[in-house]
Amino acid sequence: MTDGPDLAALIGSRICHDLISPIGAIGNGVELLLMDGGVRSPELALVSESVFNANARIRFFRVAFGASSRDQRIARHEVTAILTDIGRGGRLNYDWSTPADLARNEVKLALLVALCLESALAYGGRITVTASEVAESPNHWMIRGEATKLRLDPALWSVLAAPRAPAELAPGQVHFALAPDEARRQGRRLVANLSETAIRISF
Repeated sequence: MTDGPDLAALIGSRICHDLISPIGAIGNGVELLLMDGGVRSPELALVSESVFNANARIRFFRVAFGASSRDQRIARHEVTAILTDIGRGGRLNYDWSTPADLARNEVKLALLVALCLESALAYGGRITVTASEVAESPNHWMIRGEATKLRLDPALWSVLAAPRAPAELAPGQVHFALAPDEARRQGRRLVANLSETAIRISF
């Protein structure tokens, strides 16, 4: 556990909080245009789809990158709603099977790990998340990614077990550094098993 605040998580919460309202307002505006007899043109359909995808991603990032604690709870249906929206029309699908009520910090770590799997499933696939409830202790999680073709960077996956991220880590790879850092905050250890068509990470 760390003594100071998690500044990266606080920044993530602030950015997502400030963006989710205007994105939602744009979506409401598009709906009003359609309800007002507006023609569903290809341009309007593109705006509507883009707003929907942006809204789903911001909600995902709010949990994955935002501030959280074990005292905060999040319902399973809230998480599955986000993941259903993320997968709509895309090549990547989620299967989320967990207890109904979850500690938000556990879900945060699971989604950070899922982002790592998304990087490997660049051509599409399925991510399955399960959590077995353990009395008076944190749940045991298993996140599995499967695809016919994976894009694996051994240097990136070694970061999960490394004490610190390499200096050359790109912005789009930041979750590889944040996941082990969050695991350390929770007193957990990430265990990864990689094959040609599947990746399993447990904690």
